[in-house]
Amino acid sequence: MGRIVVISTGGTIASRWQGSGFAADADGAEVMATAPLPEGVTIEVVDLFSVNSPRLTTAHQLTLLRTVHEVLADPGVEGVVVTHGTDTLEESAFLVDLHHHDARPVVFTGSQRPMGAADGDGPGNLYDALLTAATTRGLGVLIAFAGRVHAARGTVKTQAVALDAFADPSKELLGKVGFGKVTVLRTPVRPEPLALPAMPELPPRVDVVMHHADGDPVLLNAAVAAGARGIVLVGTGAGNATPEIVDAVKAAIARGVLVALTTRVAAGPVTEIYTHGGAVDLVAAGAVPTGTLRAPQARMAVLAALLAGGGAAEQAGVLRQVLAAGGPVLVSA
Repeated sequence: MGRIVVISTGGTIASRWQGSGFAADADGAEVMATAPLPEGVTIEVVDLFSVNSPRLTTAHQLTLLRTVHEVLADPGVEGVVVTHGTDTLEESAFLVDLHHHDARPVVFTGSQRPMGAADGDGPGNLYDALLTAATTRGLGVLIAFAGRVHAARGTVKTQAVALDAFADPSKELLGKVGFGKVTVLRTPVRPEPLALPAMPELPPRVDVVMHHADGDPVLLNAAVAAGARGIVLVGTGAGNATPEIVDAVKAAIARGVLVALTTRVAAGPVTEIYTHGGAVDLVAAGAVPTGTLRAPQARMAVLAALLAGGGAAEQAGVLRQVLAAGGPVLVSA
């Protein structure tokens, strides 16, 4: 056990009634006052910001990333807990994980019910996150929620309002919390961490475009015209679209845009099976398949690759590097 730094960013766990709905307005000390502490744990609170997580920007997330690194520069810190809104928690946690090079854990948590609710889940989630931060090592960035411990990579919000809100639909559970201890069930596979990026004056624009019946290249082309330096294409099935979208992807890549290919299906990897606009053609056009990562985390991977610098080829190489740890990333011969 030991000293845990809690970085407070807002979300439902810090939310109170505003007259017409809930919004984050409590600071970290108020949030921590709701939760019991595991025996032997002391805490220090960093109030980074207090916003509803749908309002988070890339600038917020990069500030959080740098703050985690600054906190861990102190060897007296045993671990970090980040309290965060659930809507975009999977994005922030994965971005931090891509750059996390320390054996000490960073554990994200939050709640589905607002602060002060009689049946609130925030206090229990906080206790579990603190215990996980104090007693685990070498697992990367984690998410502690509803008595479960998840690896940041691949974990998404699978329930809009239910308390057991997070899961990785493509992998086994990482661990559980119960009876005052954390039980680790597997060790996540992670790539070599990326170097901490410089804080850009204007973060690169990365857009998400979803394919569907009647889908055409209009939105993808609009993203390029708006200045997107990266695009995540959300295909159907195993990562499929149309010949017209393949042509648009090829044109975007020719302009230096980094394109990643994921799927709107909940579980399973992007796989090169179909042509006539399918993943076979999209990958041949230069799109990078994201394995089992879905759109929000695929977007973070593209962002991290862009921030790593270099030309388009180097950035695509970084993207493939960070994706490869999640399982086979199939590429055309």
